[in-house]
Amino acid sequence: MMMSLRAAARSAPRTLSRLSSTAVRQSRVAQPSSLLKSSWTPLRSPQLASAFSTSQFRRAPETEVDEELSVKLESELQFEGEMKEAEELPASVKDFLENSPFELKDVAGKEDVSLVRTFGNETITITFSISDLANYNPDEFNEDAALGDEELDSPDGKVRGSQGAPENEDEGEFDEEAEPGVPSRLNIVIEKEGKGALNIEAQAQEGHIIVENFYYFQDPKLAHSSTAELAHSAQDVYPGPPFGSLDEDLQLLMERYLEERGVTSALALFVPDYIDIKEQREYQAWLKNVKDFVDA
Repeated sequence: MMMSLRAAARSAPRTLSRLSSTAVRQSRVAQPSSLLKSSWTPLRSPQLASAFSTSQFRRAPETEVDEELSVKLESELQFEGEMKEAEELPASVKDFLENSPFELKDVAGKEDVSLVRTFGNETITITFSISDLANYNPDEFNEDAALGDEELDSPDGKVRGSQGAPENEDEGEFDEEAEPGVPSRLNIVIEKEGKGALNIEAQAQEGHIIVENFYYFQDPKLAHSSTAELAHSAQDVYPGPPFGSLDEDLQLLMERYLEERGVTSALALFVPDYIDIKEQREYQAWLKNVKDFVDA
């Protein structure tokens, strides 16, 4: 994936021995995405702090650290710019933007991105966030995946994973380089005037849409949960049973219902790649803003 290549390039040592931007992001406080309900948002991780002595700074001239920091920020900006110039727009993003019925709504400086379209008498809004990159912990995700992929004995005697596919019996080595992409959370809202809204929580990963929850709200505002008050009100509404506990035929029909409205594998490929593009763009803007502040 493009994100993996970029992360590797950022973490590689360079002549100026700059801090990798991946490490910088990991040290930030994980910000929960505003598009997800409180039941979905991960716990806010403790802010990481580094101990240091202030005596060395007191002996330095007032502007010395400012100048060094400005130079470092400039080197980061130059590096990110070179990476951007070397990359081509992924086919998944180009094809989706050219052929999808969705309108992209992306506001500079904001973490959340929305896709909006009409489908008959419905208004469909799909929201995702670059905060998933900051909150992503590959170790925790791999543990969850391992718990979900407990091996089951099938009637034919072959070992099957959670998706029911036989495992390769000849596979004797684990491919350490094959890592799953960052799961991108989707908040899908389908509204009909006067009829309320469906709110679907799903994940886009490895070209697949994985539905996790399927809610109905009489008040469409609760489906968007754009404020803490609305999110709290939504928690008081019966959400329906867990999607995985529904009858399998019902699950399949609901998935086809979403696919008919554009929640397809093309969307599942587009979202993670676009998140990566937006993250780089926002990171460059952040670097520039900090540098302008330090230089002022």
